[in-house]
Amino acid sequence: MKSEPIAKALIEKLGGNFSSSLDIDLEKGSPIEIFKWFLASILFGARISEKIVVNTYREFEIREILTPQKVVETGWDGLVEILDAGAYVRYDFKTATKLLEVMGKLLEKYQGDLTRLHDSAESPRDLERRLQELGKGIGQVTANIFLRELRGIWKKADPLPQSLVILAANNLGLLKTRSPQQVLLSLKQVWKEYELSERRFSDFESSLVRLGKTYCRRGRCTECLMKNLCPKVRC
Repeated sequence: MKSEPIAKALIEKLGGNFSSSLDIDLEKGSPIEIFKWFLASILFGARISEKIVVNTYREFEIREILTPQKVVETGWDGLVEILDAGAYVRYDFKTATKLLEVMGKLLEKYQGDLTRLHDSAESPRDLERRLQELGKGIGQVTANIFLRELRGIWKKADPLPQSLVILAANNLGLLKTRSPQQVLLSLKQVWKEYELSERRFSDFESSLVRLGKTYCRRGRCTECLMKNLCPKVRC
């Protein structure tokens, strides 16, 4: 099966980058926009629906709490109020504590500038380590979410694909390996063969995340938006 129709259909049916759905523009590498995505990535890091994350991020946006300093100044009670307004109630207390710790360390170690953090890193893996050292709120999943959409924008942003990406890509017949390193190389080759104008590799990867999370992991093959192109469903 050719990868061309699959790559195109994936993005058209499942959507591209999560940051774009929040009107966050990462293309120019603006520190302000990158921080917005960092904040959103922390929200996405919990086991919670995309709709709730979007609603909660909009609450931060409405209140103009979009810098590390603003987050810290808002305080724990204020952050819980914002999280509850976005229906992020299941993780409100924990996330408020997490945000204060992470933003405090970001201000202390990198003057609140994520670009400084990137420039201080020696390699992609060191970049992931430095992010996770900002606090317990930045685990491997959150770091991956954040860096995935900065691939091609930050030189050292090159995380290995999540298990959801590997699951979805294997189901679609795009590759026959589960080694994260080989999966990343194979998917980059697929994208190189068929790039969509005005789209990036991270759009392709994000669509695989959505596919894996919404359909593949739950065994919802008959409901899947990609079922007509999926060899697993047709078998």
